[in-house]
Amino acid sequence: MRFGSLFLCVFVCLAAVSASRDLAAAELVGFQARDFQPGTIVIKNSERRLYLVLGRGQAIRYKIAVGKNGKSWTGPAFITGKYVRPDWSPSEEVQRDHPNLPKLIKGGAANNPMGVAAMTLSNGNYAIHGTNRPNSIGRAASYGCIRMANADISDLFQRVGLRTPVVALP
Repeated sequence: MRFGSLFLCVFVCLAAVSASRDLAAAELVGFQARDFQPGTIVIKNSERRLYLVLGRGQAIRYKIAVGKNGKSWTGPAFITGKYVRPDWSPSEEVQRDHPNLPKLIKGGAANNPMGVAAMTLSNGNYAIHGTNRPNSIGRAASYGCIRMANADISDLFQRVGLRTPVVALP
């Protein structure tokens, strides 16, 4: 019987390790959210982290890429749309800086910068989305959008809905 119990323990432990890898960089952390209701997304630009406030002093923390110098934003917004494998059209500013980009990149294409999912925001031409450039996570790399590892955007996408409040802090 001992061998059977040991085998079960090893199997359960391996399954837990495998499941934790599916969330890429997400982790449950302590979070003092005096000013934020549970369900709020808090972006800390200086930390390059996004927090989903759970309440009771906890949040899920994700590593993100934020806007380049002069491109990041702060303030309130909310989620206006949720899209799986969205098409992407470069903004006028991106097109001006990169004139060789196509006018449209279909969702799911290897060169589509939106990754596996995107959530558009109410404060302009910004979104929280996956990426085809995972090495940009943890850096100031975008034109203002919040980039996440594809596994992390998939997780967050399932946890929040339309009109979810988003607050970006310096």
